[in-house]
Amino acid sequence: MKFAIIKERKNPPDRRVVFSPEKLSEARQKFGDADFIVESSDIRIFPDLAYTVDGFDVVDDVSDADVMIGVKEVPIEALIPNKKYFFFSHTIKKQPYNRDLLKAMLDKNIEMYDHEVITRASGARLIGFGRYAGLVGAYNGFRLMGKRDRLFDLPKVETLADLDEVKRELDKIELPTIKICLSGTGKVAKGAKEILDHLNIKEVPDGAYMKKTFDEPVYCLIDVLEYNKRKDGGKGLKSEFYKDPSDYESDFMKYARVTDYFIAGHFYGDGAPYLFTREDAKHPDFKINLVADVSCDIDGPVASTIRPSTIANPFYGYNPHTEKEDNCNKEGVIAVMAVDNLPCELPKDASEGFGEMFLKFVIPSFFNNDKDGILERARMTQNGKLTPRYAYLQDYVEGKE
Repeated sequence: MKFAIIKERKNPPDRRVVFSPEKLSEARQKFGDADFIVESSDIRIFPDLAYTVDGFDVVDDVSDADVMIGVKEVPIEALIPNKKYFFFSHTIKKQPYNRDLLKAMLDKNIEMYDHEVITRASGARLIGFGRYAGLVGAYNGFRLMGKRDRLFDLPKVETLADLDEVKRELDKIELPTIKICLSGTGKVAKGAKEILDHLNIKEVPDGAYMKKTFDEPVYCLIDVLEYNKRKDGGKGLKSEFYKDPSDYESDFMKYARVTDYFIAGHFYGDGAPYLFTREDAKHPDFKINLVADVSCDIDGPVASTIRPSTIANPFYGYNPHTEKEDNCNKEGVIAVMAVDNLPCELPKDASEGFGEMFLKFVIPSFFNNDKDGILERARMTQNGKLTPRYAYLQDYVEGKE
């Protein structure tokens, strides 16, 4: 079986790749029946030569490969019919901007595997860039704080070589006495927590966080049942909340009253309560003045996130009184960082981490008869049709939704 590492063609350019040369060499060593080729690219974080010196063929035409492995959506005109593809398709939530892409994959008889649904049987994701989104998102929040409050000047992550250099830059700053709230317990939140812990910010339990005054910066990590509560006042259950959150309402204001900097690292499920609404943000007790929204759900659970920002222009302000964008340096305006492609700023580390997971969980499935069902769960299309697991997308494909 021949695998191709394909060129990223989506704009703006993405320098990430699924396999670094080192990890691709490891894959070749572990799976002797696999053949790997690399499509030439002038934007990839690892240059063509890095693959060539490791003995890989770097070519302009990969049409003889069986499996195409990429990161972002492949433009419709670049799709090769009758192939297997791996990339983030951004279609599983019926995203309107990619309906034509999914339709084209069906028309071209492409067997599509989406990175986002490479999971365990339990539904837990096995691979992703979440840790790097959290790392860069938390750093960017501090960068925004330093600029707005004229405390320090952190460079853009994209100008730094790797995560080690990011952490060396953080070692140079001194933080004021602030309270930081971090939501979530997944890979995104763990990445953000890694930054907070590197800065030696003290983690405190939510009781102390809400009631005590500290003479040093502190942070509180909150999970779904800490910022949501049952409407009837009963005891909440995580399993119950995830199954049907309609009996719950937000309890986030108790944190918003004492928080300066909020890092949104949670996963937001459909139908769940918003963390804070536009009305909440107007409340005189609402204290949050800086938000790093790593989750970046637009016009959703974090009211101040009214649009995604970009790596080039990562910051904007949200005026809670006008409910519109404003200067983030203005008094009473919430400063917002809401870049929706944060791992792109750390392409080397993100690629190396992703490749490690892809090699561990995905490549073996091609050679062990998919004994763990990983390929089956991730396969969205086959033989020109949606697979049963993704049949719910049929109306979306037909333009009825």
